[in-house]
Amino acid sequence: MAEGLAFPESPIWCADGSILLSEMAAGRISRVRPDGRVELVADVGGGPNGIGMLPDGRLVVCQNGGSTFGTGWWPYDFDGCVQLFRPVGAAQNPVTPQLQLVGVDGSVHTLAVEFDARGGRAVPLVRPSDLCVDAEGGFYMTDGGTTHGRTRTMTGLLYGTPDGRLEEIVYPLEMPNGVGLAPGGDRVYVAETRTRRVWEFTLSGPGRVVGGRGLATVPSGGPLNIGGADGLCIACDGTILVATLGAGGVTAFSPDGQLLGALTLDDPMTTNMTLSGDEATLYVTLASAGRLMAVDDWRSALDPPQ
Repeated sequence: MAEGLAFPESPIWCADGSILLSEMAAGRISRVRPDGRVELVADVGGGPNGIGMLPDGRLVVCQNGGSTFGTGWWPYDFDGCVQLFRPVGAAQNPVTPQLQLVGVDGSVHTLAVEFDARGGRAVPLVRPSDLCVDAEGGFYMTDGGTTHGRTRTMTGLLYGTPDGRLEEIVYPLEMPNGVGLAPGGDRVYVAETRTRRVWEFTLSGPGRVVGGRGLATVPSGGPLNIGGADGLCIACDGTILVATLGAGGVTAFSPDGQLLGALTLDDPMTTNMTLSGDEATLYVTLASAGRLMAVDDWRSALDPPQ
C-alpha cells in the first residue's frame, strides 16, 4: 500500500480508508491514503511507537525517546543473521520518554512522563511501547523498558486516562510490547517480545485486573529458528493476531489460545497490524522494509499449523 516509510508502526484504520501510523525513525505520525500518498499528521520528534485514537479523534502516542537508526546485524552478529534497517544505538537528540497527546489540528502536548507504581510512588516512564483504547476512552499501555550492558529494566502494564492519570496495573512483565482488548472489553492481552508469550488478564472494569494466565506462545521460525512477539490486534470474533519477529509476518490464535496459523511476510521485523472496518483486510507494518501491506481475505491466507 505504501513504501519508503521510516520504520512504521501501530497502524490505525480510518473510515475513509486511510491508515494512520507512526514512523519511528522520522519522529512523525503520518496518514497513508488508499492511493498510497503519505501525508504528515504531526511532527512529534523522538521515537513515536504505539498510537491510539481517543473517541474525540485525538491521538495518544507512546513516545519512547528516540534511537539512532541504521543498518545492522540482527538478531546477532554471526553467520546466518541478516542486516536490517533498525535501531542501532541511542538517539543523538533524545526527548523525555512520555505519552504525547496529538490534537485534531496536529498540535502536540505532553500527557504524562511518569506513572503511579504500586505503593503509590511516582516512577518515570522508561520506553513507552504500545497502547489500545477502551470503550470508556481510557487506554492500556505497555512500557517496554531498556537494556544497558547486562542490565535490563523490568516494566509492566499501565492504565491511563486522557486527563494524564497513569497507573501500574500489572508488574513485572518481561519486555511487554503489543496490547489489545477482547471484543467485550473484559480481557486485555499483552505480548512479551523476548519470551514470545501472550498473556490474558481478566478485567472487572476499566484498568482493574482480577486474574490472568499465560494464554499462548508464538512459535519460533525463520533461518535461526527464533521468534518474538510485537504488536497485537484482536478481531471481532476474538481471534488474536500477533506481529511476529524473526519468522516475519503474523501469527493467529483463537480466544482460547489455540494456534490457528501464520501469515508469512518477507520482513523479520513485522511490527504491528490493524483490521479494516469490515475486517476483510489486514494492514501490516513491515518496519525494516519501510512498507505498509494490505492483505485481502487474510483468514484464507493463513498457513495452518504444522
